[in-house]
Amino acid sequence: MTESLRGVRLGVDVGQVRVGVARSDPHGVLATPLVTLARDLTAGDGVPSDMAQLVALIAEHECVEVVVGLPINLAGRHGPAAQNVKAYADQLADVITPVPVTLTDERMSTVVASRRLAERGVRGKRQRAVVDQAAAVEILQSWLDAQRRRTR
Repeated sequence: MTESLRGVRLGVDVGQVRVGVARSDPHGVLATPLVTLARDLTAGDGVPSDMAQLVALIAEHECVEVVVGLPINLAGRHGPAAQNVKAYADQLADVITPVPVTLTDERMSTVVASRRLAERGVRGKRQRAVVDQAAAVEILQSWLDAQRRRTR
């Protein structure tokens, strides 16, 4: 990575009910789980509380970019879930400007995260509590790895 691209990034897994958040180290090597936010669908024209919490996290961690997982279906098309996430990302970009929001293909991230948690013996309610954060880690880590491969 070039020096100008150094800095913490947030990875975001947008779901219907929860928003999983992960963060990278300043060097863009490792993604770690941060928090799961309750999705606020009642804000109307205002800023939803989950986005307000993201704004606070971006400031707290001095983030240089937010990477949002886009759930493209296995056929490579943008279904209703992808449209929903794109609308969320567009609204988030307006709220956090000038911090850029990047969409990245997140096919299977929740499936992979669930499998990894199950392999570690995390199941049931305990898994539901952290699977969104784990999915955000998968999204951000695969994006970071792709950026590193591109700059070699």
